[in-house]
Amino acid sequence: MSEGAYQRLWDASHVTLQELLDKEQPLLEPVPERERQSFQYKLSSLYLYYLGLLRRLDKVYDQMVQPQKRRLLRRLLDGVAGRVLELKDELVRADLCECHCLDKALQELKLTPADLEVPIPKYFLLEQSITLKERQLVLMEILARIEPMSIEESSPELSRTEAIILVQRAERARQGRLRAKFMQQIRKEEERDQKIREEGRCSFSQNQAAVNIQKMWRGCLQRKRTQQDRRLEMEFIGMLPSPNEVEHPGVISQACLVEDIRRLRQTEKEEEFQLALSRAHTSLIETEGPDIKEKMKEQIRQWFIECHSLTGRFPDYPDEAMGGSYLIFADKTPEQVRMELELQVQESKKKDQEKNKESENEIKEKKKKKKGKEDKTKKGETDTMLKMMPSKFIPVINAGHEEYIKVWRNRHESAHPSQTFDLETLREENRKQVEVEIRIQVDELMRQELKNLRLAVDREEGRPLKAPKKKSGKKMGKKKEKDLTPNRTLDSLFEELVICGLLKKNETVALKDYVGSPDIHSMAPLIRSILLVGPSGIGKKMLVKAVCTETGANLFDLSPSNLQDKYPGKTGVQMMVHMVFKVARLLQPSVIWIGNAEKNFYKKVPKEERAMDPKRIKKDLIKALRQLGPGDRVMLIGTTARPQLAEMNGLCRTYERILLLPRPDYASRYVLWKHMIETQGVQVTKSLDISALAKVSDGYTPGCILQATQSVLTERRLLQLPKRPLVASEFLGHLAKLEPVYKEEEESLKDWYFRTPMGKKRMKLNKDQFEAEEARKAKEKRKRK
Repeated sequence: MSEGAYQRLWDASHVTLQELLDKEQPLLEPVPERERQSFQYKLSSLYLYYLGLLRRLDKVYDQMVQPQKRRLLRRLLDGVAGRVLELKDELVRADLCECHCLDKALQELKLTPADLEVPIPKYFLLEQSITLKERQLVLMEILARIEPMSIEESSPELSRTEAIILVQRAERARQGRLRAKFMQQIRKEEERDQKIREEGRCSFSQNQAAVNIQKMWRGCLQRKRTQQDRRLEMEFIGMLPSPNEVEHPGVISQACLVEDIRRLRQTEKEEEFQLALSRAHTSLIETEGPDIKEKMKEQIRQWFIECHSLTGRFPDYPDEAMGGSYLIFADKTPEQVRMELELQVQESKKKDQEKNKESENEIKEKKKKKKGKEDKTKKGETDTMLKMMPSKFIPVINAGHEEYIKVWRNRHESAHPSQTFDLETLREENRKQVEVEIRIQVDELMRQELKNLRLAVDREEGRPLKAPKKKSGKKMGKKKEKDLTPNRTLDSLFEELVICGLLKKNETVALKDYVGSPDIHSMAPLIRSILLVGPSGIGKKMLVKAVCTETGANLFDLSPSNLQDKYPGKTGVQMMVHMVFKVARLLQPSVIWIGNAEKNFYKKVPKEERAMDPKRIKKDLIKALRQLGPGDRVMLIGTTARPQLAEMNGLCRTYERILLLPRPDYASRYVLWKHMIETQGVQVTKSLDISALAKVSDGYTPGCILQATQSVLTERRLLQLPKRPLVASEFLGHLAKLEPVYKEEEESLKDWYFRTPMGKKRMKLNKDQFEAEEARKAKEKRKRK
C-alpha cells in the first residue's frame, strides 16, 4: 500500500471514531435492571467496533512515515487500546462473567469470529526490539556457562570400545538399507521386462492401435477435467485450500519486505525531524524569544495593577509547582482575570448562606429515610441501575480527534510529498515549548519585581502562594516497600535469578498458535493477577508463553516445585520474592508464573509434599502484589488443574481474575486437528477425514491431540506420504492410549468456579433472570384466562 492508501485508511478510521464517540454518551445514562440484555448488547457492539478501530489504527501507525502524523496516531492508538480494556472491564461487570457470548452482536454487525481477536499493537515489540535482543544475549551467556556443567553431570562419557561398537552398528544398518534398496530396484526392472515380453506377443493393426491410444488419451483428459472441477467445487465451499493459500508464503515474505523498508524510512524521517526540531527551537529562542519575554512581563505587570486597583493590595504570585504565571493567564485576558476576582468576592459571601442551607438539607434527608415500602422499593431499583463508568481515555481520544480535524483532515499531501514533516506545524508546536521555558525565567524575574513593589508601595514582605498541603490522616496509603538489596546491581540480581532457575528463557509461542504501553497501563483498569483454571493439557502454560512472546515480557517461575531447596528460611523467602518483583519491575514488562497455584493455598499439605513446603511464599507473595501500582507492567499468572484443594478465600484474594478454560468443542477440535497436522508439513487431502477425528476426540484436550499427531507423523511416515496418503484411522490407536477429560472432572471444576465471588454473582443473576421469566409467563397465562 502507498502512503495515500494509509492516509485514506486513517481518514476512514476517524469517520468511524466520530460515530463511536456519539454512541458513548447514551451509555452513561442509568439503565434499569430489566434492560440488562439491551445494555449488554450495546456494550458488546461498542467493544467490537473499538476492536476493529484498534486494528486499523495499528496498521496505519505501523506503516505511516510522516513523523508528525505518527505522533498523533500513537496517542490515538494508546487511547483506543485503553478504551478497549475499559469496555472489557465493563462487559465483565455487566455479564458477571469473564467470558462473553458475542454471537448476536457479531451476526447483526455482519462480522466474523476473527474480528473478536484482540490485536496486539506491533510497536509493543518493535520499539523494544534492541533491548530484548540485548537481554536475550545476556541470558544466553549465563545459560551457556551453566549448561556445560549440567551436561557433564547428566551424561557420562562412553569408553573407546563402546563408541566403536556403536559406530559399527550404525554402519551395518546403513549398508543393509542400501542393499535392500538396490535389490528392490533390480526386482522392479525384472518385473517390467517380463511385462514387456508378455505384451509383445499380442499384435494389433495400425487402426486398432490408434483407437486404443485415443481411448487412453481421452480417458486421461476427462479424468483430469473431472478432478479439476471437483477440486474447484471443494475450494468454493471451503473444504480444500485454494492454490493462492498454498503459494502465499512467497507473497507474504514480499509484503513483509515492503513493510520493513517502510519502517527503515520511518527511522530516517524521524532523525531528520529531530534535527529540524532542534534547529527550530534554537531559531525561535533567538528571533522570537525577546519579544515573548517582554510581552509576558507586560501582561504580568498589568495583572499586578488590576489586582491592586480592585483589592487595594498586590496579589500573591503562584508557586512554580502550581504552574507559575501560566496558572494566571491560561487562555485568559486581564479583563477575564478581573472578572474572576470579582466572582471570588461574591462566592465568599455565598458560603455563609450555603452553610445555613446544609442544616436544612440534613433535616430533609432524615425525613426521606423514614418513608414507606414504596420508597424502599424505588430505592432498591435505583441501586440496581446499570451504568457505564466514566472513561479516562475518552478525553484523550477526543483531543486527538479534534487535533486531526483541525490540522490534518484538510491538509493536502502535496504540502509534504516526500513524507518529511510540515515546518509550519513544527514551529507552532515548538513555540509552545519555548514559551514554557521563557515563562520559567520570567516568573523568577517577576517574583523579585513583585517583592520590590510591595516594599515600595505597601511596605510588606512577599508572601509566596504555596501549593496546598495534603491533609494528614491515619490512612496514609500503602507503605513503600523496603529495598532488601540496596547495594546490588540489576545485572547481579538478574544473573542470580537465572542461575537459581527463577528467571527462565521463554519458548517462542505466537498467540495465533493458541487456537504494553506504559501510558495504557497507567490509566487502564488495574489487574495485577490472573488464575487460569482447567484440566491438564488444556493449554494453560502455552497461553502464558504466548503472552510473554507477544508482549516481549520476561518469564519468572515461582512454582512450588521450582522453589524446593532454594532460599531456605523465612528471611530467604523474603529475599527471593523481593528480588523477583524488583527485577520484574525494573525489566518490565514481566510475567511471574506459578504452576500448580493451588499448592500455595493448600487446605492440608499432603505428606509427600511437606518437604517442599509449598505454602512458604504465601504471605510474602500477597505483600509484594499489593506494592504493584497502575504504572507497573507486571502480571502474576497462576495455573491450576485442581483448585478444589486450595482455600477459596486466600486464592480469590490473591488472584483478581479467574478464567475457567473448558475442554474444546467440535469446532475447536476440528481447527486443532487441521492446524496441528498442517504444522507438521502435511497438506490435508480428501483421504483424511478431519471431521471424523474431531468427533471421536470429544473429551480430549489440545495436549492429547498434539501428542497423537506427533506420534503418528514421524519422519519415516512423512517420507511415505507420496505413496501412502494419511488416513484418520492411524490416529485412533495413539489417541486411545491417552487419558481424556471425563465429564465428572469438568463438572467438578464448574462447581468450584460457581463458588468463587464472580461465580456466585453469576448464579444469583441467572436465578433472578429465571424468576423474572417465570413471573412474566405466569402473568401472560393469567391474562389469557
